[in-house]
Amino acid sequence: MRPLLPATGLVLAGALLFTVLAVSAPPDPVPAAAGGPAGETLQERLQRLPGDYHGWALLGSQYVDQARVTGDPSYYVKAEGALARAARLDPRDDTRDDTVLTGRAALAAGRHEFADAAELAEQAIDVNPYNAAAHGVLADARTQLGDLPAAERAVDTMLRLRPGVAAFARASYAAELRGDQEQARTFLEYAHDDAHTPADLAYTRHYLGELALHQGDLDTADRWYTQALEAQPAYTPALAGRASVAALDGRLTEALTLYERVVQRLPLPQYLIEQGETRLKAGLPADWTLLRAQRTLLEEAGVRDDLTWAEFEADHGDPARAVRHARAEHARNPNLVAADALAWALFKAGRPEAALHHAKQATSTGWRNPLIHHHRATIERALGRTPRTTPTTGHDTRTTSATGFDPDLPALARPS
Repeated sequence: MRPLLPATGLVLAGALLFTVLAVSAPPDPVPAAAGGPAGETLQERLQRLPGDYHGWALLGSQYVDQARVTGDPSYYVKAEGALARAARLDPRDDTRDDTVLTGRAALAAGRHEFADAAELAEQAIDVNPYNAAAHGVLADARTQLGDLPAAERAVDTMLRLRPGVAAFARASYAAELRGDQEQARTFLEYAHDDAHTPADLAYTRHYLGELALHQGDLDTADRWYTQALEAQPAYTPALAGRASVAALDGRLTEALTLYERVVQRLPLPQYLIEQGETRLKAGLPADWTLLRAQRTLLEEAGVRDDLTWAEFEADHGDPARAVRHARAEHARNPNLVAADALAWALFKAGRPEAALHHAKQATSTGWRNPLIHHHRATIERALGRTPRTTPTTGHDTRTTSATGFDPDLPALARPS
């Protein structure tokens, strides 16, 4: 799923979110040590000026971003500590400091506490309506909460305040969610034109590849992923994109080689599941040991991720447990991906009538995500109805494998 796009540094979504803990847009620029000696880092400034509450707030935001980039959830704990210290040191009421509030909002979003993230971002905006980063976090949180009109308003404000890669990326995702792929591509092209750093170039090229992948254009997707890696060889999402292309194209040995490199670099649940599913497609056993270990680490760091476990249990575990996870996620964050996860869990639990209601919600905005349309078609077919065609490929989804990989439907993949 598309991950959360950055707002202080945090981003929105893919899939996850949409996201979930995957990769986000590059962070907004953060002045590491304004007013200090040339070349001084933020950590060095705080050693020199330990009472700089503003610096501690910025450090907390940077830790949130590090959790996203490295896949190490322990950075959320560090972020919480830095932001708490900023609040203690602030000579004013910390509820009136938009930097601290924005950092806390970003941390809440990173932990998938999107209602809290939205509330904190709105408080930051009340203090400083010109805080573009806070509008970015608000857009991310409202997207995850299923309030797409409010998310688009926040994106529009961010575009007016600070047009650039982070704002254009969010605008692209908003367009994609309402089914406007041309505008989604246009905004990503704006982001690419505005990108100057290797990280920004890699990010924008990766998501141009994602758009092509969802349209079933494997060659174009692979070219964008390759160009992303040329800009930044360590950019793991693009390597995962190349692995997805190889898997969807039936080159399973190549895909597994690439996925091994991916999970060694960044063992996010999304990538571990994709690797395991590719192994199953290749006739090999899937080992979920590392996935379960990651789950424990995320829970210990305060990350609530019922979405991933709903999807995993529905396809590879206990459907009843999948329904419990999916209901919990949908109750907190009633977005399109959560609705799809609940629909699929209910279907796998033998309740297609109940599943169809949520499948209709997941496909209600025109979002051209092949997986959610595949799920709806499967549910409709089980109820004796004529399956709808996927909007991106125009093919009937009845030939799709359980893992979501099929050479005839190369765009089928997890929401991103």
